[in-house]
Amino acid sequence: MEGILNSAAPLMMAGLGALLSDLSGALGIFIEGFMISGAFFSWIFAGWTGSVFWGTLISALLAGLAGWALARFVAVSGANPFIAGLALNLAASGITLSLSAHWFGTKGVLQNPAIAVPGQNPFTYTAWACAIIIAIALNRTVPGLRLRASGLSPEAAAERGIRPGLYREGAWAMAAFLAALAGAALTFRVGAYAPGGIAGRGWIALAAVYLGFRKVWGVVLAAIVFSFAERLGYGAQGFGNLPATALLGLPSALALLLYSVSMFFSTKCTMRPW
Repeated sequence: MEGILNSAAPLMMAGLGALLSDLSGALGIFIEGFMISGAFFSWIFAGWTGSVFWGTLISALLAGLAGWALARFVAVSGANPFIAGLALNLAASGITLSLSAHWFGTKGVLQNPAIAVPGQNPFTYTAWACAIIIAIALNRTVPGLRLRASGLSPEAAAERGIRPGLYREGAWAMAAFLAALAGAALTFRVGAYAPGGIAGRGWIALAAVYLGFRKVWGVVLAAIVFSFAERLGYGAQGFGNLPATALLGLPSALALLLYSVSMFFSTKCTMRPW
């Protein structure tokens, strides 16, 4: 069980970030991109500073700043949030590969024996701490309630003196921060930076928001379920003649299946009799 919780930590943090962006009124399509950049830059900064903690923190803070800048750009320019987030995903992949080739002469795996890679427990504790803090903030604090109100009805919130744009920018900054932490957790889990190591988990984090019915603990449970499916896929590779690609795609297939089921029951629950 501990192994599943450790594996679920990155997806939990990314899913919680996606939840915050969704509650602000715009789903964070950019989660995948900030996970990619967080995975890369946390490794780079850890090598430069000699500390995994500072490398991860600097990477996450810069990601949070970039998330705020992206939200500000969308607000000022009127750009489509979906297109802007998708563009950031593509840019993150290209920029990290280009910088890797320029700095290290390779677009492959980056290793640094000088980095003392920690176990996964610090990231697991961080993920659960984030879940508790966000759950309390969203349901028990004025800023959390105002964030939810801004996402539900920006016009009504504005009439009460709330600035929906400000809360959305803050939510996107926190979403980018958490996504970068998730990327760092994936990098330090394997002890090296590997291009493509995110493997679409940012998109699964988006699905976890709706599979968790837009609730903090629902997102946490969805992350654990996906982590279990991922480990099941890895363990099943030694059995039968199923191709490895089909087994590795099990979490994504499970996301689609559970999303369809959740939407079915959600529709049933919201139906009204004549």
